[in-house]
Amino acid sequence: MTTQVKHLIGGEYTDGCGEQQILVTNPADNGPIAQLNCATEAEVNQAVASAKSAQQQWRETPVSDRARLMLRYQHLLKENHDRIAKVLAQETGKTIADAKGDVWRGIEVAEQAANIASMMMGETAENVARGIDTYSYIQPLGVCAGITPFNFPAMIPLWMFPMAIACGNGFVLKPSEQDPMTPMLLAQLFEEAGAPKGLLNVVHGAKEVVDGILTHPDIKAISFVGSVPVGQYIYKTGTENLKRVQAFAGAKNHMVVMPDADKDTVINQLVGASVGAAGQRCMAISVAVFVGESKQWIPELKEALAKVRPGLWDDEEAGYGPLINPAAKARVLELIQAGKEEGANCLLDGSDFTVEGYESGNWVGPTLFSGVTPEMRIYKEEIFGPVLCTTEVETLADAIALINANPFGNGTSIFTNSGAAARKYQHEIEVGQVGINVPIPVPLPFFSFTGWKNSFYGDLHAYGKQAVRFYTETKTITARWPESGIVAGQNLTIALK
Repeated sequence: MTTQVKHLIGGEYTDGCGEQQILVTNPADNGPIAQLNCATEAEVNQAVASAKSAQQQWRETPVSDRARLMLRYQHLLKENHDRIAKVLAQETGKTIADAKGDVWRGIEVAEQAANIASMMMGETAENVARGIDTYSYIQPLGVCAGITPFNFPAMIPLWMFPMAIACGNGFVLKPSEQDPMTPMLLAQLFEEAGAPKGLLNVVHGAKEVVDGILTHPDIKAISFVGSVPVGQYIYKTGTENLKRVQAFAGAKNHMVVMPDADKDTVINQLVGASVGAAGQRCMAISVAVFVGESKQWIPELKEALAKVRPGLWDDEEAGYGPLINPAAKARVLELIQAGKEEGANCLLDGSDFTVEGYESGNWVGPTLFSGVTPEMRIYKEEIFGPVLCTTEVETLADAIALINANPFGNGTSIFTNSGAAARKYQHEIEVGQVGINVPIPVPLPFFSFTGWKNSFYGDLHAYGKQAVRFYTETKTITARWPESGIVAGQNLTIALK
């Protein structure tokens, strides 16, 4: 018997009235594990109305009390860390180690939300003109919404609603319909932490529900993480409806390997950064750029990748799990085949990999291509699978030119023992997040997640200080209080000399 995934609307858990049903399947064997009824237009409207009503009181809650809610919430998340990770692993197919990392990175953002008081401070200047002072307040927008992807069902919702709500807003979350049970558990724990009923609402569904969010007049800001086509649609439709939008989209992340780098470190880091989480992360390294003599390490990289074995979520020896669904697997296999046909060297082919007893799962083994050029589809398209492409260049300048010509700019890294090379790279590269001897440079949440180019549509990024700016408005006051207005008399004022 499958689990019925609930909606959370107005503080009540409901099956929903929508006629369209979606089956949630186990990526390891594609068997059903849950089902959900897509929210109706009326239910989306009810969720927004609930968030709006709750927000009217919440915005008057002292910022210190909002911070205390987040303190209680992050404590509950930590207490339930392993429980959340187990649910997450079972519905995404991630290994338990990957699932725990997913949860923990979300907890870090909830911790940062507990620091909201200092981030909500405005500015002030005395005597901007004679007898006139100017100061500013940071105030909430109203109702905000989040549309989140399948690949990080704990981390990415926690990027959004804790910061938005800590800023004084109400929130409507539309998680991925492919793994909705983890976000629902996050919402339950948020209510247990003492959140006012109706402040956080969760609705499930497909495009119709998304469109209801994008066009609703009471939603002021929308956060999204997902693919490029959907990100562009979200950004265009949301802004056409006069909403503030941050849309995090696709990536093609390069790791530059200099000849002076430590070979063993490079190979170990590259293996995990490319096929970890089955390559289903927007910060995965999908292209390794070997500079000069470092290309001689490619055969040893192949040997290391060949040792990685995918497996079930509770298999402690598994390097990663299955892809999320059959369509994702089919797309990855099609791109692997295209790479072969376009002339890349397939040094390691995981197309036929299966796990015994789970042959119907969405498995793809580690795959390695060399001799990849920018004209090939496996270079131009985001594969989102356990596939690593390598290309070889002669100089660091060649590597920088190659990466800067790419339309994506989410993350990149360089491995080198040269401070000068690292300094040149970080200064000249046109990518938003740069790692130096760090393969996946996702910043901790007191900074912001800062993808560039076609990896991001909008102006203000996720979490950190930029998230506070995204979820708030600034009100500036210019005030004059003439001294002639001071009321004189006994017990009313202090006489001026």
